[in-house]
Amino acid sequence: MSKRPDKPAPRKAAPKAGLLGVGLDNDDGHKRVTKGEQFVLVGGSAETHERMTETTLKTFEELKRRDKQLGNVDPRELAEIIHKSTPR
Repeated sequence: MSKRPDKPAPRKAAPKAGLLGVGLDNDDGHKRVTKGEQFVLVGGSAETHERMTETTLKTFEELKRRDKQLGNVDPRELAEIIHKSTPR
């Protein structure tokens, strides 16, 4: 009987994470959807959807600058990043 070769240890998968943005102030009948690898933005007026998109893109830029992934950033740090990334 032959021995089976040792199996390599399974790699630990990165936590899966995503952002969902929902705009509720749409009254013009348009259906707005913007998708990315780790986010989906739906609804909202043109202005709201644009703000959600800008906030999301700036958030991911800041995560990259800090060398962090959405799946492993502390929720409080993520909240601070999103707050800083929101257009005023």
